[in-house]
Amino acid sequence: MNDEPLILAFCCHYCAYAAADLAGSMRLQYPGNVRVLRLPCTGKLEVNYMLAAFERGVDGVIVAGCLEGGCHFQEGNLRARRRVERARQLLAEIGLEPERLEMFNLSSAEGTRFAEIATTMVERIKRLGNSPLRPDPKRIEHEVQEISRQAEALLAGEKR
Repeated sequence: MNDEPLILAFCCHYCAYAAADLAGSMRLQYPGNVRVLRLPCTGKLEVNYMLAAFERGVDGVIVAGCLEGGCHFQEGNLRARRRVERARQLLAEIGLEPERLEMFNLSSAEGTRFAEIATTMVERIKRLGNSPLRPDPKRIEHEVQEISRQAEALLAGEKR
């Protein structure tokens, strides 16, 4: 990991993750420093998970769920939007720019839009600069892998 900003994209399994997968299938270019983590639903994403990502040193977080009114878990994406707003308030209180965290709603067919969102978010974080909470480059990869393992455990819990 170099000085490029690291962005985590928490994506719902049904829509946003499928859009990210479609972007890859379409061979669309978006920055490789955006790490996509699959969740069963963004409604499962608690405020503390978002804040933990920043605490572990990521520079920005994308929360990407289904289109409003189209959530496979009825209101999960609406719950996620409220949690994102609360997390943004908490980021501002601790002195981090709330613009480092953003929620988007996508359908599974919006691979192009996912690539645009990823690119835009990386450009935004470059303007803001790397997070002051960022650990040394060797440790950040370990932290991202740990966050990924936790997201996979969350997903595995849904499949039981």
